[in-house]
Amino acid sequence: MNRPSWIKAKAPDGAEYHELRNLVESARLHTVCQSACCPNIGECWRERTATFMILGNTCTRDCRFCAVPSCWTGAANLKRLPLDEDEPRRVAEAVKYLGLKHAVITSVTRDDLPDGGASIFAQTIVHIQNTLPECAIEVLIPDFQGSSEALRAVVDAKPDILNHNIETVSRCYPQIRPQAEYRRSIELLRKAKEFDAKLRTKSGIMVGVSETGDELMEAMRDLRSAGCDILTIGQYLAPTPHHHPISRYYTPEEFDQLRATGLEMGFSHVESGPLVRSSYHAASQTSPKLRS
Repeated sequence: MNRPSWIKAKAPDGAEYHELRNLVESARLHTVCQSACCPNIGECWRERTATFMILGNTCTRDCRFCAVPSCWTGAANLKRLPLDEDEPRRVAEAVKYLGLKHAVITSVTRDDLPDGGASIFAQTIVHIQNTLPECAIEVLIPDFQGSSEALRAVVDAKPDILNHNIETVSRCYPQIRPQAEYRRSIELLRKAKEFDAKLRTKSGIMVGVSETGDELMEAMRDLRSAGCDILTIGQYLAPTPHHHPISRYYTPEEFDQLRATGLEMGFSHVESGPLVRSSYHAASQTSPKLRS
């Protein structure tokens, strides 16, 4: 299937891009921009923004849409991956060096850890708060296998936005996210609001996987029912021929309509477009800084 003309991103280049790449490499950090082959890496890095990926660069799940390296060979054969206890400090130092007004922190899924890595998320939030208090902090978290204790540890650290992507509609989970559960992800967002009613929550959906229009509307309604405030909608692009195939390309006009529909449903902000990813234009969704 040939890509349409509107699926086009500039190749990464420029002084700012190379400076940030050198910083990430010298600090021994990971970014989802690189690991997930994000099409917006050139634009975002030129603007000196990046999504830092903590807990290493190897995921314990095997989602069929994702380019992040996976160690998944079945639960019985899962080996414990090393944990970098100094990572929160280095991320905070990188955020300070860049002078970020909005930092996005995500991770691979770490089902091998008792708390799923929640404590490292919390430490990273606190380190950034202490190092650069004026910086807004957005975390994009895994589902922690449904652990309320792990979720509460992250919420109690007081991020400005808590993001958890459902990625696709319920029917597609067995094919796209075989180790995840749709209702568990919806419940995580609902619980986050229970723990802190003032916390802004966010989620993202890929389209072009094989979902129907009705299924997409149902997923959006489920997110709103869980209190989700911000929604991102973007075109699924298979990283390699071995990943789940693209069912179809949505047009820019269809993305505009999805944005309008989301706003009508009550989302406070909807970022919808062919190349939109979870952290795309994230800073514009929280400025000025919200933490009181």
